[in-house]
Amino acid sequence: MPVSGIDLLGASGLSVRSVFTCPLKALSLAAALWAAGCGTIDTTPINLISQQTPPSSPEYLPDPGDDGSTVVALAFSGGGMRAAALAYGALLELDALAIDDVPYRRTLLDNVRTVAGTSGGSIMAAYLGYKGKDGYQDFRERFLHQNAESSMTTSVSPASLIKTALHGGANDRNTLARWLDDNLFDHATFAALRRQDRPTVWITASDINNNTPFLFTEDTFAALCSDISQMKIAEAVGASAAFPIAFAPMILRTPRTGCNYRRPAWIQRALDAQNPSIRLQAYARALDSYQTNRKLDYVRLLDGGLTDNLGITGLTLQRAASATPYGPLSPREAVRIRNFIFIVTDAGKHSEYEWSRTQIATHLGHVLLAASDTAIAAATRSGFDAVDLALNEWRHDLIRYRCGLSREQVRKQRGTLAGWDCRDVNITTEHLSFRNADAGLFERLNKVPTRLRLSREDVDVVIEAGRQAVRRNANIQRIAKEARSYAPTFDHAEASIALQD
Repeated sequence: MPVSGIDLLGASGLSVRSVFTCPLKALSLAAALWAAGCGTIDTTPINLISQQTPPSSPEYLPDPGDDGSTVVALAFSGGGMRAAALAYGALLELDALAIDDVPYRRTLLDNVRTVAGTSGGSIMAAYLGYKGKDGYQDFRERFLHQNAESSMTTSVSPASLIKTALHGGANDRNTLARWLDDNLFDHATFAALRRQDRPTVWITASDINNNTPFLFTEDTFAALCSDISQMKIAEAVGASAAFPIAFAPMILRTPRTGCNYRRPAWIQRALDAQNPSIRLQAYARALDSYQTNRKLDYVRLLDGGLTDNLGITGLTLQRAASATPYGPLSPREAVRIRNFIFIVTDAGKHSEYEWSRTQIATHLGHVLLAASDTAIAAATRSGFDAVDLALNEWRHDLIRYRCGLSREQVRKQRGTLAGWDCRDVNITTEHLSFRNADAGLFERLNKVPTRLRLSREDVDVVIEAGRQAVRRNANIQRIAKEARSYAPTFDHAEASIALQD
């Protein structure tokens, strides 16, 4: 879960820094570990195998029927409660950017079509999908001001270390996932997320059998002969936040009998492609292994940050899997759209090391921590650059498609030719981090720990950072302004079409 620095390992804040930085101390505990005994870890699979034909993922993003000129996609990084608070602040500010007040008040948050999350960010992403634009505001009181660590093992002891050593982690599905189920998601399943007026929700974990991201989608669960609508939201979020050592892997069962499964066309295309998207092909192979690998009876999931700490996999794979130049937009959205903006909130911290002030050799624990920080930071930067490139290529495909349409085709999808310019479409990405807030807050923000229990003061300062990051972003402000000017054009067009019908 940490996006930069492992001050407290994972969402739980299980402190093992002392063990990494004092290897001899760890060795001296060995005898005590074996004498202490160990607890048990719940390894019950979180999915249910069904003999019914599982549903497939929707081809297009939801289209609630608004003017369609502006589409917003969101992704929330890992980083414990700190990441969730940053995302919440960004949502509040997007909700403050009014687009139109006639016939009802709309904000930029109404234009969100997808929301993705990894680890701590998945909690906010899932809650937005669950409660919707009009219900997410109580997240501060229901989660951010609560102690989500109350049922978890969060300290180092001989008993917890041996439990971790023998079972792969100190906590299981009966800790964080159960707390979220009881206190935040009200025992809801993914069926509660499948509403036309809600954004598509992509929760990312990591499949450590295949070394790939694991997306909680219909296509993924179809390959497992499972119906994702029966999956508890809290279980998916718990898997996304299962940072190694702090948590044991969550387990999925692969099918041992058929379920009338048919491999989706995009998987077959990815498997057969001569020059494929490497990310897409790896994911296709992972899903195919659930059906074809007879040695793979169980899949284990850990924190999504291991493979995608920014939550960008869902959108990039959805685009790569599309067989059309406009997917995952519908033909209607492809013609109406003027701005597509992908906003990524990144709760990463800048790591500072005490040993940076001396030339004396440091021990292995410090080197391992710095190496981990370096790898995560480098993967984060390269991941963001990759999605930026993919979306830029999508823009060129979309322009070619739009410019190849006849005027009648445009009129049919758009309702009007007023203001039509086939090349007038922008697809941009915005990376929002603590550095986008007031510079005077950075040092304070950088000290907020990576855990699932924070002081109210820490929560509120991070929320404010999220609001400031949106408020100070010139591109987001520009898009909100343009959305205001375009909304009346399409409102009048819709009214005209309704009268004709």
